[in-house]
Amino acid sequence: MNKNYSLEDLPEIAKQIIANSLHKKLLFYGEMGVGKTTLIKEICTHLGVTDTISSPTFSLVNEYETLNNERVFHFDFYRITNEEEALDMGIEDYFYSTNWCLIEWPENVENLLPLESVEIHLKVLKNGLRNLQLK
Repeated sequence: MNKNYSLEDLPEIAKQIIANSLHKKLLFYGEMGVGKTTLIKEICTHLGVTDTISSPTFSLVNEYETLNNERVFHFDFYRITNEEEALDMGIEDYFYSTNWCLIEWPENVENLLPLESVEIHLKVLKNGLRNLQLK
C-alpha cells in the first residue's frame, strides 16, 4: 500500500492498516512531526480504545483497553539509549503476545522487533499531505 493522504483521510487509512495487519505488530517509521502519534490515535479509535491516547515518550509504553477488553500497547522508543533498556522492561513479553503493539521509533530496538510485523513509513510531502507506505 502506498498512499498520499490528508487528516480527513485518517479514518479510512486506519481501517486499511488494521485490515492489513494480521499479526497486530505495527512499526511506525518517520521523522519527528510526521504524524505517527496522530495516526496511532486513529488506529486506536478504530480498535475501540476508550482511554486517552498519548505518546509514551517518557514511560516507553502506554497500555490501553478496548471496548472488548482487549489490550493495545503503544511504544515510543525515541529516548531509549540502548536495547538493554527495552529488554529490562520485558519487551519480549509485549511483542510476542497476541495483543496489538504500535511501535514508534522501532529503529532504536531493531534487533528486538518481531519478525511478523508491518512496517509503516510516513513522510511529509511539500503540498502538506502525508505519504504512507505499508510494507
